[in-house]
Amino acid sequence: MTSLTESPVTVPSFDIDADTDIELCSDITVELVDHRADDIGVVRAARVSTAGERAHQEERGDTYAAGLINYLMRSRHGSPFEHNYMTFLIHAPIFTVRHLMRHRTWSFNEESARYREMSPVFYVPDGARLLRQEGKPGHYHYVPGAPGDLEGVVSSARSVYGAAFREYSRMLEGGIAREIARMVLPVATYSSVYATCNARALMHFLGLRTNRPDAAYPSSPQREIELVAEGMEAEFARLMPLTHAAFEKFGRVSP
Repeated sequence: MTSLTESPVTVPSFDIDADTDIELCSDITVELVDHRADDIGVVRAARVSTAGERAHQEERGDTYAAGLINYLMRSRHGSPFEHNYMTFLIHAPIFTVRHLMRHRTWSFNEESARYREMSPVFYVPDGARLLRQEGKPGHYHYVPGAPGDLEGVVSSARSVYGAAFREYSRMLEGGIAREIARMVLPVATYSSVYATCNARALMHFLGLRTNRPDAAYPSSPQREIELVAEGMEAEFARLMPLTHAAFEKFGRVSP
């Protein structure tokens, strides 16, 4: 089991607010909790077309495996990369979880505000987050904020989050159902989700949710979902190094 956490950048007052009892947090965590994924599985899935029932005994070493996996990636033969799985536990703000759930070939289970009371933990950007956007939709990039931007964002966030959680708590104390009371909580509320995918689906996700100038189709993801992608990619590269290397070699495009 591996835990990957974005190293927090300490910013004054990003902590529990004494007046509102809310916690402001900049961490996004990704943990690999289960998997059955390796490069030999890709080789065996590909070899069944010619070796039949003997394919599951395939053991030819990394040189052969790398050559076959490179061929599959280059030729866009994608199905052999589907016979595996990786399950991640992600703790992130709801708006980031919703970005993740855009990837409909994955399987998800998320904590439910219908069944449990939500914790007063809310996301704020840290000091490393680029705060301004330049350019038009589809052709923009991020730039650092002006002096005072971060402080203003955090001040506004603290005010809104505090008011929202006070009203949420008031409704619960008054007997209102959790599924109704939750409607006032912002999308910056932290949530936890199990996300399961195969390597082919993960490569598609990584191609869209990482900013890599060497990619065949460079993308400009929101930084928060990119943190999730970076955590997942580290585990993918560890579990399936030959597949990950081929993914990189051929432009970070899912086959």
